[in-house]
Amino acid sequence: MVKGLYTAYTGMLNEQRRMDALANSLANVNTTGFKKEGATSQAFDDILAYNIKDKSEFFLTQREGSMVPGVKLGETYVDWSEGPFKETHSDLDLAIAGNGFFAIEFTSKDGETSTKYTRDGSFTLTQEGDLVTKDGDFVLDTMGNHIRLNPVQDVRINRAGEIYQNDAQVGTVGITDFEDYNYLEHYGENMWQTVEGANEVPAAAQVISGYLEQSNVNIVYEMTNMIAIQRNYESNQRVITTIDSTLQTAVNNLGRLT
Repeated sequence: MVKGLYTAYTGMLNEQRRMDALANSLANVNTTGFKKEGATSQAFDDILAYNIKDKSEFFLTQREGSMVPGVKLGETYVDWSEGPFKETHSDLDLAIAGNGFFAIEFTSKDGETSTKYTRDGSFTLTQEGDLVTKDGDFVLDTMGNHIRLNPVQDVRINRAGEIYQNDAQVGTVGITDFEDYNYLEHYGENMWQTVEGANEVPAAAQVISGYLEQSNVNIVYEMTNMIAIQRNYESNQRVITTIDSTLQTAVNNLGRLT
């Protein structure tokens, strides 16, 4: 195998992966509470230095001169930076200032319930007075219970997430935070679910009533990245075309008797 073909091929795969993550972020630029995603790349010198220091393999067992060409595909990451707040003038629209998530009792199409987490605080009340998301899933309080209010009374929510009606506290919006966000798995557009190893920690965040957190996607920055990714992809394509032309010349001409 011509190693240059494999190197260019893996380079195209890497750029395609970066483009997929970028396109998903741009598609959700108007999704409330969305966190942008990206894909990392690892430089050759970093990987070489890591492999040299890796003592888990004995160099004696490796063939001298062995080499794996191509791009080292990195990992997909999430940018957890806070997005800008947009004022809505609705007391039931909530934004989280700081780290943390609203806890939601999510019901699947099969009727199974599970707890999901989101930064999307666009809530409303049902006719019965239950605080729910725009999709009808129940918002949970600090004890993991549904929040039921009087639908005909005014609602006031302070920065601690405490809900008041007629100057009496009737509930508290639950805010959950985690020790390590690497144990959160994306679910849908702007919800998250835990995986094994996730540890909850007290949330040091404030609840801002009358605002919604917008996505943290910067359109100008992402469009600039898109142009760079397209150029990198095309460069790898030209490498493959050039090598293919060289191979064609070698097969058709170099073996010809003069």
